[in-house]
Amino acid sequence: MEKRRTVPVKLDVDSDDAVLLEDTIDEFLWAANSVTRHAFEGEYVTTSKTTLHDDTYADVRNETALHSNHVQAARNKAADACKSVVEKWKQGKKASMPHFTSPHVVYDHRTATFHDESVSLATTDGRIEADYVLPDDERDTPHAEYYFSDEYETTGAELHYSDGNWMLHIHCKKEVESETPEQASTENGTVLGVDLGVTNLAVASTGTFWTGDEFDHWRKEYEKRRGDLQQCGTRWAHENMEAVGRKEDGRFKQTLHRISNELVAEAREYRCSVIAFEDLTDIRDRTGASWGHTWAFNRLYEYVEYKAAEYGIDVEQVDPENTSRRCSECGFTHPDNRESEAFECLKCGYENHADYNAAKNIGLRYLRRNQTGDGGGASVGVRLNSGMLNANGAYDPPAEDSARAGVHAESPPL
Repeated sequence: MEKRRTVPVKLDVDSDDAVLLEDTIDEFLWAANSVTRHAFEGEYVTTSKTTLHDDTYADVRNETALHSNHVQAARNKAADACKSVVEKWKQGKKASMPHFTSPHVVYDHRTATFHDESVSLATTDGRIEADYVLPDDERDTPHAEYYFSDEYETTGAELHYSDGNWMLHIHCKKEVESETPEQASTENGTVLGVDLGVTNLAVASTGTFWTGDEFDHWRKEYEKRRGDLQQCGTRWAHENMEAVGRKEDGRFKQTLHRISNELVAEAREYRCSVIAFEDLTDIRDRTGASWGHTWAFNRLYEYVEYKAAEYGIDVEQVDPENTSRRCSECGFTHPDNRESEAFECLKCGYENHADYNAAKNIGLRYLRRNQTGDGGGASVGVRLNSGMLNANGAYDPPAEDSARAGVHAESPPL
């Protein structure tokens, strides 16, 4: 079987090359969205890559300056996204036609050449060469463990642009023997569950809370500033509204970067190999979140995803159904278990903060979905601030008395 890893590498891109990469990204996104629109044109959504290739390849190739492999990669992106929508419909979930906006482009061995200190990337106008920006000491980094390792093969990459930074997410793989239950336990490791919400932007199964107070304060403050300027109606006011928007965007991104850094640090501290979020699809309907909060949830997930990859930590999403209503202690599920931020199980009497209970359930759902065995090996479970929950929801106390007591510390059941 294959073992796959993604290694994020920052690139040093000069201004001229950046223009070419930006143009390539724009055309790649246009191509993916064009194929998606075509897939939704008929009575049924087309998900076959072969059919979409036959229907769209020539037109997209003529309308863009993309490399042929970029056209095919854009088609694959569209087909996978359309297939995901159809799967959600089959499960009775709401889903709309995908639309790609996040600045990225997919590379393979025909559109990228990977060197020891740099990479050559195809653009809409020839190739550019970009140097890697690597840590001073690479001995214990994913770069050394995967990308520069003779054991791993480089299979491709995705180029992402965010906050002025060019990041190349390099995909690596190696062949390994089929996992025994012991190997599976060690590989799956410990899960950090994360619940997202309006009052608390994020809550981890370790009991750490990141409140939304600061986010809400500044959202209301910037809304007031824009409203005041809009009433002026002058050119000066319009220019200042744009400046306010840039400041708002920068402040929120700074906050989300801080939270994402702390979430990844939390996972590293507790030696978690997976950070599990709830599925972000329709989160606005479930939580009553504003558009701004929905944007924040998606951006936070993206930040955690690429930052966690640097340490070999996977980031996944799980079905959120009933995670806020289910008791993480006994499994009893009922709408009346939760009232606002308070959770009290009607069956076993377990009480705690509702978001914290949900975070544990999210971790448990990932664990149950992915656990393949219970043979010996590394401890497998949802990480709490003291001990763990195993796949059956039972409490495992910490191996050492020095386990940290965080917010809402768990005590072993009596």
